[in-house]
Amino acid sequence: MVAASDVHGSIHRLFEGLVPAEVIAAYDWLLAHDGCAKDQVEALVGDAGLVQALTEWGMAHIQPHTPADPAWLRPASPDLALQGVLAGHQNRLARDQELLLDGHRRLADAQAEFGTGMNGRFPAHLVSVVSDRAEISELSAALMNTARKDWMTLENLRTEMPLTDDFAQPPLPAFGGRVRCRSIYDAAAMDDPIARRVIEACADAGEHARLLPQVPMKMKLADHTTAMLPLTPTGTAGALVIKAPVIIAALREYFELLWERATPLRPQRTAVPADRLTPAQQAILELMAEGLQDDAIARRAGLSTTTVRRHIAAIMKRLGVSSRFAAGAAAQRRGWIG
Repeated sequence: MVAASDVHGSIHRLFEGLVPAEVIAAYDWLLAHDGCAKDQVEALVGDAGLVQALTEWGMAHIQPHTPADPAWLRPASPDLALQGVLAGHQNRLARDQELLLDGHRRLADAQAEFGTGMNGRFPAHLVSVVSDRAEISELSAALMNTARKDWMTLENLRTEMPLTDDFAQPPLPAFGGRVRCRSIYDAAAMDDPIARRVIEACADAGEHARLLPQVPMKMKLADHTTAMLPLTPTGTAGALVIKAPVIIAALREYFELLWERATPLRPQRTAVPADRLTPAQQAILELMAEGLQDDAIARRAGLSTTTVRRHIAAIMKRLGVSSRFAAGAAAQRRGWIG
C-alpha cells in the first residue's frame, strides 16, 4: 500500500511550478477525499477563487446533483488534471504569441506613422549619437542582454587604456545554445598575450570566433534590432546606436560577408567534406541563384516545399552562412555556381 505522504509528495511534484501551490494543495485534498459537496466547497477547500482556479485548470469539475445525491466537486484523475493544466498553458502561449505578433505589427505601423514626425524631423529613435563615455560603456555591456537569437561583433581590440583580461564580456551563460554568438577579431590581436587570452576566454564560453587579417571597425549587433558602431577608433568617445531596420539588415549582410572570408579560430569539430553538394542540393542551389522562392523551386525540382527548405538549410549550414544572399556569394567563391 502506498503511504498517504508518498501520494501527497507525488502530486506536489507532478504539478509544482505549473499551478500555484495553494491550487495544488486544494486538488490534493479533493483527491484524498474523492471530492466534496458543492455547497461545502468553500468551507472545506477554500474560497470561491480557489474553486474557480481548480475548475478552470481542468483539475476538478462540478458533477450535477441527482435525486439521490447533491451536486459534487469531483477531482479529475492526476493524468487528466495534468493534461488540462498543460492545455491551459498551451492556450496561453498561443494567445501571448498572437499578442506579441500584433504588438510588432503595431510597432511597425507606429514607426511608419510617427517615426518621421508630423514636422518631418529625423526619427531620433532609429539612430542616435552617444558621446558620454559612461553611457557608451553601459550600453555596450547591456546590448548583449537584448539578443534573443543572434549576437555578432567585430572587434579589433583597440583601446585607449592598456588591455586587460576583463576587456571583453564573454557570452552570457544564459545564452546556453539559445543565442548564436559570433565574433570576428583582427588576426594581429593574437600576437598580444592578453588579447589572445581575452579571445580564447570568449571562445571557451561558447562564442564562435574567427580571424581576419584586418577588422576595419568595431561593431556590436543584436538580432535584427540594434547595432552599435564606433565614431572613434576605440569607440569609447563616441558611438552610433542604430535601430533602423534597413541599416540593420545591411550591417548583417556585411557581417556575413566578412564571416565567410574569416578563418575559424579553432578547427571545426566535424570535418566538412571537400566534395561538392549532393545532386539534389546542387540543383536547388542553382535555382536559388535564379532568384526563385521556395514554392517555385519546389515546382521546378519536383519536390515538396518542405523538402526544398530542408535542402536549403543544409546548403546554408554547409556554407556556414545564415542568409540566402550570403549563401549565393559563398557558393560563387567556391565555384559551385557560375
